[in-house]
Amino acid sequence: MEHPTLYRKRFIPNECIALKDDIFLEYSSSRFMTRWNTIRTKSLFTNGYTYYYLDRGYRVSKFLDDNGNLVYWYFDIITHEFDNENNSLYIIDLLADVVIMPDGSLRVVDLDELSEAFETRLIDEALLKKSLLSLNKLLTSIYADGYEPLVAPIEDYIKNHPDNQ
Repeated sequence: MEHPTLYRKRFIPNECIALKDDIFLEYSSSRFMTRWNTIRTKSLFTNGYTYYYLDRGYRVSKFLDDNGNLVYWYFDIITHEFDNENNSLYIIDLLADVVIMPDGSLRVVDLDELSEAFETRLIDEALLKKSLLSLNKLLTSIYADGYEPLVAPIEDYIKNHPDNQ
């Protein structure tokens, strides 16, 4: 199966970027994993892995520094659109995020952006609801079972492919 062209669409800031340098490591229509380097230079992290749970409405990224150390886990609440004609997959950031630090502490972030996007009509009520319901599903899963099962596909891949780091 040929991988689609992957795009990241955001409302704040308003942008749609082709993730042309992301490398597909695993792929199915509902879940897949990529390896990537940052698009723009960052001081804290330079690269990482992302596992997309399209069927659940979120993705998790392992942000790494230059030495391969974990900076943090970052869960984005997302939705997606697939363009069959152009074999393009648009990952749409629904603004709410969950950050888990190496010590296991958890923060929910960017709810202010979610509110702003709704108030300024960048997103409609359906997307607002989708974001909140996916965030609730994610947090319920983390509180019940921890975050480890959600990051396991990335950790297993790294463990089984040490030469691909």
